[in-house]
Amino acid sequence: MAFIKGYAVHAAGAELLPFKYDPGELKSGDVEVSVTHCGVCHSDASLVDNDWGMSQYPFIPGHEVVGTIAAVGSTVEGFAVGDRVGVGWQANSCGRCEWCRKGEENLCAQAQPTCVHRHGGYAEALRVNARFAIKIPAGLESETTAPLMCAGITVYTPMRALGINPSSRVGVIGVGGLGHLAIQFARVFGAEVTAFSSSPNKEDEALALGAHHFVNSLESKAVNGLAGSFDLIVATANADQDWAGYVNTLRPHGTLCFVGVPPKPITLPAFPLIQAMRGTCGSNIGSPQRIAEMLDVAARHGVKAKVERFKMAEANQALRRTRKSQVRYRAVLSN
Repeated sequence: MAFIKGYAVHAAGAELLPFKYDPGELKSGDVEVSVTHCGVCHSDASLVDNDWGMSQYPFIPGHEVVGTIAAVGSTVEGFAVGDRVGVGWQANSCGRCEWCRKGEENLCAQAQPTCVHRHGGYAEALRVNARFAIKIPAGLESETTAPLMCAGITVYTPMRALGINPSSRVGVIGVGGLGHLAIQFARVFGAEVTAFSSSPNKEDEALALGAHHFVNSLESKAVNGLAGSFDLIVATANADQDWAGYVNTLRPHGTLCFVGVPPKPITLPAFPLIQAMRGTCGSNIGSPQRIAEMLDVAARHGVKAKVERFKMAEANQALRRTRKSQVRYRAVLSN
């Protein structure tokens, strides 16, 4: 079996170095994907640094992959060599638990992330269970679609689950890798969209992406003036905010949904939640079926990531810029 070459980190916080590994015999239910593009996610930096205490070294990061099928396991149906597919955060699940049977494989307790205890997409190829390789619609460009496999589905899922529609009013906190896609999807759902950002220089771009309104999140008076305005607020920023203030901007039955991870624990007063039957929730990625749906929606409505391009050999540079939030709005590596 030929070795797979990529870029691995060998210790927490270390630089990526050229690395090759023997993937062994292809499992009967797996596919091998020849990587053409891989997005760079903040989660990659967290895994490189072992922020979540789950990394094993050496490992190759990368979970926003687009490529073509290079080999198909003996029991796999519906794929042929050369098919273009995407792979996101998840590479496998048990297939037997109540969540897998419901089609919510992303909630499986035995879910296998693409680059946790296995090698990911900063490489020439990777392997996943065929259920988690999603065919890419012909109308989507590989480079701008790769970030949809994680960032896109992360913001699409809560909007879909919470029934966002043309009568809805949606706020998006943060205009970055997740937020710039959340604005686009909220607009596709027909919602009135307000972007919140601490960077006033992002206003024009937020409006061009589809936001109807822009609010400087550092101006508490502007935020407080929107009390009772939103059905959903999607919090994409990995930064601490006045969460109680945002709860007050929700309409009755409104929801504050976290898809970014603030550094400090979230503290909220109970009375505003009780008073208007407001709620908070978190949301992670989405099932393979939901990813396929999202890609179809993106293809039909022109949703795509704004990307900065890097060669695969420039992965360290791309990761550094991503750590510092210097990328507008998603770095993508290409082979």
